[in-house]
Amino acid sequence: MSAGQWTRDLAMGVRFAFAGGREGWVRALLTAVGVGLGVALLLLTTAVPNAIAERDRREDARSDHTISQPDTPKADDTLIVLNADTTFRDRDVRGRLLEAEGPKAPLPPGVAAFPAAGEMVVSPALRELLASDEGALLRERLDYRVAGTIGEEGLVGSRELAYFAGGEDLAQRLGHSTGARIDHFGDDDLAPSAPWGPVLLLLILVVFVVLLMPVAVFIAAAVRFGGERRDQRLAALRLVGSDSRATRRIAAGEALAGSVLGLVLGTGFFLLGRQLAASVEVFNVSVFPSYLNPSPLLAALVALAVPTAAVLVTILALRGVVIEPLGVVRTARPVRRRLWWRLLLPLGGLAMLLPMTGQGDDGGNFNQFLVVGGVVCLLVGVTALLPWVVETAVARLGAGGVAWQLAVRRLQLSSGAAARQVNGIAVAVAGAIALQMLFAGVGDTYVQASRYDVSRAQMSVDLPEGAAAAPAIGKYRETEGVRKVTALSSVYLGDRHGDKSSYLEVTVADCASLREAATLPSCRDGDVFAVEGAEHDDGGDHLAEPGTTLWTDPGDTARSGDRPVSWTVPQGIRQAQPREDPAGYARGGILLTPGALPGKLGTVLSVQLFVSLDPSVPDAYDHVRNTAARLDPTARPTTLRGSETNERFDTIRTGLSVGAVCVLALIGASLLVSQLEQLRERRRLLSALVALGTRRRTLSLSVLWQTAVPIGLGLLLAATVGMGLGAVLLRMADNPVRVDWRSVLSMTGAGAGVVVVVTLLSLPPLLRLMRPEGLRTE
Repeated sequence: MSAGQWTRDLAMGVRFAFAGGREGWVRALLTAVGVGLGVALLLLTTAVPNAIAERDRREDARSDHTISQPDTPKADDTLIVLNADTTFRDRDVRGRLLEAEGPKAPLPPGVAAFPAAGEMVVSPALRELLASDEGALLRERLDYRVAGTIGEEGLVGSRELAYFAGGEDLAQRLGHSTGARIDHFGDDDLAPSAPWGPVLLLLILVVFVVLLMPVAVFIAAAVRFGGERRDQRLAALRLVGSDSRATRRIAAGEALAGSVLGLVLGTGFFLLGRQLAASVEVFNVSVFPSYLNPSPLLAALVALAVPTAAVLVTILALRGVVIEPLGVVRTARPVRRRLWWRLLLPLGGLAMLLPMTGQGDDGGNFNQFLVVGGVVCLLVGVTALLPWVVETAVARLGAGGVAWQLAVRRLQLSSGAAARQVNGIAVAVAGAIALQMLFAGVGDTYVQASRYDVSRAQMSVDLPEGAAAAPAIGKYRETEGVRKVTALSSVYLGDRHGDKSSYLEVTVADCASLREAATLPSCRDGDVFAVEGAEHDDGGDHLAEPGTTLWTDPGDTARSGDRPVSWTVPQGIRQAQPREDPAGYARGGILLTPGALPGKLGTVLSVQLFVSLDPSVPDAYDHVRNTAARLDPTARPTTLRGSETNERFDTIRTGLSVGAVCVLALIGASLLVSQLEQLRERRRLLSALVALGTRRRTLSLSVLWQTAVPIGLGLLLAATVGMGLGAVLLRMADNPVRVDWRSVLSMTGAGAGVVVVVTLLSLPPLLRLMRPEGLRTE
């Protein structure tokens, strides 16, 4: 067959799609919408690398070296920056206090002019939040006048909460707060990041495959919309002399037309979504439209792959259909599907993955091609097995009500179409179950229990150095939602001036607070205790002997005066046993009650508070943060959590959550389009049944059963394949196989929920189609 004949037949199919009357246009439009939704998500995926790179670039460009910065002398081009980050409910707020030390001081990216003392410039999202009723608590904390808005260049996301506030006399706080004196923004000496572990790379690979496979399945299903009406037109072509091969090529031309139109619509959907991206935040992640620029090479690959796939899918689908001049043999009872070749795909996928079992992090990186190929084969195996499962199951369904019989007979005649509708959601659920099992299995490596005792305290606060401790502690105890405050003050003392080889920790607190840090025999104000055998003893136990004179470090003289402070261990010192404080720290050294504390020693103490909250008080955490901000704008109370998560693992999990939301949205939209297309093809049949007296309620239930039965079978198959794939992935990561039933049920429920929503949305069009007027024809 010459290329010219292929071109002529494909071109004729394109003409049929656009010049074949209303029927051809509707089918082409439905195909284009289905394909376009998938193309939009593919284009979004190709834009992800650029979005990540742009976020990182902006983060580096606004870096102010607040973690580690060599000493920079004061000059006319220096700027003092203090970290004033905070948290409002579950959202982080990036904050900085600024004070320019000369006319050439560098401006932060996105800021047109330095805010004056008492003023701040804010991100658009923060301005919106502060102006709303929801931001009332945050307005108390950020007690500045809004003087401007941070431009896009100074933000990493459109919904980021950030501010720059002006300050005075910040230089004297450089030693006490997280901050620096800088002469430029941006990190010139960015240290190379540590390499990603093999298991984390495995997670990334599987996430991308699992999120993209449903998109490919939906595109393949979309190009087959309107198959029954198309076959009628193809039979007419055979009647006028076209042979079977040319007829299939003409059908491929129709699919090609729909897919090309889908590329156009998909580009439009993507551009529309790109503009709407600035107003959306998913799992605290947001982007600017300018971030979403697809890679030209990947976008070109999508533009070539989609039409090519449309042509191939159509030709392969018609190989089992006999199109004759007087009709299509598909309307007869189909030949029973064979199982053996459908098992080859999942078995091939297992053959690719099983050699890597037990590899884990110690066996080097996983073979990317085998991982991608194996996961793809297993997920595509769902689409191959599902038609056989649906056909076998519905063939055994028996008698029931009228609605049930209508649904079952329809499924028995067109089980393939029902399976195609379910394929995408089955692949998505199978992949999601496998991923959730993998995340749960490796979670013990990347999510570990912290040492914090969250039953005793939920927040920790360090008081600013030099602040009066008693009034500050009183303010925290008076804060709304605070049930208890444990105040532990500490300082390190040595036996000689400046000798750091022998020293011990001295902790000062009242009896109730000391019992949170040690096991005491009895306690009253004025007592002194020595703690032996603590985890963090520094070899200074002998300094706790009565009569020993201890001295403060010379670095503490800035707070205590020009001379170091001394203290002599009293004769009546008693023994106490160590106990971990709410932060998991077992203190050693000496414990003092306030009555035994010399006055001068109190000027060099560092005070740490542990705050216990009343869970019944709304926003108790934010009330504590507001109190901390009133005492020190740079204070950032620490929320004590029962577990600690690896940052990279958490990033991958967040990316999966964002991608899953996008894929679920695609699933819902595509299912709705597919449902409407099937209803459109059956409108004459539905109208005939209504005209013969069938109740609308019966027909509605039959349509519901036609959706519910294949969905139930598809979700059952998806759960089986997903658990199998999850088990293999866990063995590859060298983790024991555990079925996370909660994830299995939640993912299956999410898939079923999407179907329920789509079914409810399709009921109004169904009721409109069930009218006798639907029998009218031209």
